[in-house]
Amino acid sequence: MRTKTSILLVAMPNSIHTARWVKQFIDQNWEIHLFPSKGDDPPHPQLTDVVLQYCVLGRWRERARRFGLFWIAFLIDLVRRHYEKRFPHHRVRELRNRIRTLRPNFIHAMEMQGAGYLTLEAKEQIQGKFPAWLMTNWGSDIYLFGRLQAHQKKIHDVLTQCDYYSCECQRDVDLARTFGFQGRVLGVFPNGGGFDLCALKPLRENQTSKRRRIMLKGYQSWAGRALVGLRVLERSADLLGDYEICIYSGSDDVALAAELFTEKYGIPARVIPRDTTHRDILALHAQARISIGLSISDSISTSLLEAMVMGSFPIQSSTACANEWIEHGVSGMIVPPEDPEIIETAIRTALTDDDLVNKAANINWQVALARLDSAFLKQKAVDMYNTALKGI
Repeated sequence: MRTKTSILLVAMPNSIHTARWVKQFIDQNWEIHLFPSKGDDPPHPQLTDVVLQYCVLGRWRERARRFGLFWIAFLIDLVRRHYEKRFPHHRVRELRNRIRTLRPNFIHAMEMQGAGYLTLEAKEQIQGKFPAWLMTNWGSDIYLFGRLQAHQKKIHDVLTQCDYYSCECQRDVDLARTFGFQGRVLGVFPNGGGFDLCALKPLRENQTSKRRRIMLKGYQSWAGRALVGLRVLERSADLLGDYEICIYSGSDDVALAAELFTEKYGIPARVIPRDTTHRDILALHAQARISIGLSISDSISTSLLEAMVMGSFPIQSSTACANEWIEHGVSGMIVPPEDPEIIETAIRTALTDDDLVNKAANINWQVALARLDSAFLKQKAVDMYNTALKGI
């Protein structure tokens, strides 16, 4: 007889967001199982207190890694990737079998295009009663992919089949309704958990206008636009003589562009190592006058919240629900992600208006106290799960 509440999480095990989410439940006496939504990547180092439900080859690979047999683990991984290409539906069968065996109280799919689609296919293969299903929207799940013809029917099918829904901003609640969701919305808050504001407050006490660092989110991909940010900083080079540019989460092409930027203008632009701790990233935001994040699509950007908490003036693309957290021209700047002229104007304003950035830091700290404290958001996450459990 089952003695614990059982929750099956379908998510990316190597994601820091998954790890931070799970951490919120370590004292709840729940049994949380995690089935990888994509591949069988090794879990994030901070992902603990879950039972990993790898596919067969993934389990063998992890056993080999545990015993230090890394070459064997590498070979198993090659076989796994070949097998997944040849038999693309095997993951659906594996998830279906886990659901039948575990019989979880409910399933939580975190992220639409991987976990959501996978859970939908598993549900279609299970006859009879399917566990209650909570679907969480991450990042660009609906806002971007919902405009692509190849994804529109799949998104509709997921949202008409799941029982509960959560996301990070009201924009994505409204979009879910347009795609046919008729269930219960359980939460609208950041998926990555909150911040220990008491511990972080001493780091942010230096006045924003006196800081001489600029933070730039380094994503350059199908969504990220870090190179646009660097181009705009080039256009503003006349104001940056005593500043340092810090680029975090930077890819190789962004690192190359940063080196050329420094060579041309003599303004130091360094890429922060990827293994830098989260606290150290926050400390860098606490030393920054401006934090820039540009992408063509996102939900609430974690880097925006980090800047707000640490007193850095946020300049954020208009595609990331920033309007639900900051007021343009008052507590930050909301800009189109690919318009250098408008972004340049925002940067020049933030670099020359001391009163603006100082007042914004105070406003954003009050927002953080009201909406971003880790204990507050943990309780919202626990309440969300309890509501889902009561509804079963």
